[in-house]
Amino acid sequence: MRDSFFDVQFNLVGKVTNLPDEFNISTYSIFPGFCDVHVHFREPGFSYKETIHSGCMAAASSGYTDVCTMPNLNPVPDSVENLKQQLNIIEKDAIINVLPYGSITVGEKGEVLSDLEGMAKFVVAFSDDGKGVQDAGMMKEAMLRAKEFGKIITAHCEDNSLLHGGYIHDGIYARAHGHQGICSESEWKPIERDILLAKETGCKYHVGHISTKESVELIRQAKKYGVDITCERAPHYLLLDENDLQEDGKFKMNPPLRGREDREALLEGIVDGTIDMIATDHAPHSREEKSKGLKGSGFGIVGLETAFPLLYTELVKKNVISLVLLVLLMSDNPRNRFGIDLNGAYSVWDLNEEWIINPKKFYSKGTATPFEGRTVFGKCIYTFCNGNVVFNKSF
Repeated sequence: MRDSFFDVQFNLVGKVTNLPDEFNISTYSIFPGFCDVHVHFREPGFSYKETIHSGCMAAASSGYTDVCTMPNLNPVPDSVENLKQQLNIIEKDAIINVLPYGSITVGEKGEVLSDLEGMAKFVVAFSDDGKGVQDAGMMKEAMLRAKEFGKIITAHCEDNSLLHGGYIHDGIYARAHGHQGICSESEWKPIERDILLAKETGCKYHVGHISTKESVELIRQAKKYGVDITCERAPHYLLLDENDLQEDGKFKMNPPLRGREDREALLEGIVDGTIDMIATDHAPHSREEKSKGLKGSGFGIVGLETAFPLLYTELVKKNVISLVLLVLLMSDNPRNRFGIDLNGAYSVWDLNEEWIINPKKFYSKGTATPFEGRTVFGKCIYTFCNGNVVFNKSF
């Protein structure tokens, strides 16, 4: 799929319109519109955290033209009636392509399957993100139905019986500072279960936000045996581990930052192709919700507005991966897996611009990021989606 990157980089130059006369395209880079298959735009139900419009602005300002919104909303999109509340807001307020998930189970409670058939033509995939489907029988039935409708099951892999009230990784930092830890097994055990179910059912299965070395190896082996499985990784798990933790809610997310060996395994999985795509798990909260330290703060950080600059600065400029691979991870690969067309969407970047991450300047309502104050390279200048300029840095 490298051709699509180069098509945009070189062949679309002549199609860039509405640029000022002094704009010298030879000094900038053009990328296909980024695609994030895991974001939380919080609407309907939690608009004090984020809205469709503010989330779209955060995305567009960072080169994203397509995002897939998770279903932990109020109401949960477990029926066409509930889903349409979100679709109506998207139609009214979205400036980029916003593709919602439908929930796997009613209310994400894991007890009764949602109206998968009714929602299938309106959603990009199905997930109970934020909660793991605990019952294997329920997950198998969901996989069978999803296969019938040609949809992906995206799993939040978390075994509740192994959590024990934990809220950061069960590792060195937790033990040294008296925190309750979340063991790695709580993630990789459900993945192990679901791999067997995906193999049995033939379902297209996608694992959200993996964080452990065991998860990487399980998925690597599953691919070798022909299981129809893909997975994603967020930037913060590639660039941080438990050694970077501070007593601050902006370092709290689920799954948590794991050990150094886990981070190294994730990087290896990026390089060898085990990990298919980058997804931010953009999860805004109010300032109050993120002001209660590691124990009391809500899970989740924002990520759309820092993803490409961070990864370009820390991985591409330091020769860990190529720029082409980064674009594949952020555009081509998620599009290919989830069937999301590019349709000429692209963004224009100044890769030489150096800046300091300042959450006060975010378009997102959320400001919690562990990367505050970090110096990065790469600024989005323009973003084009559906034939429209949806972001212009000069505005």
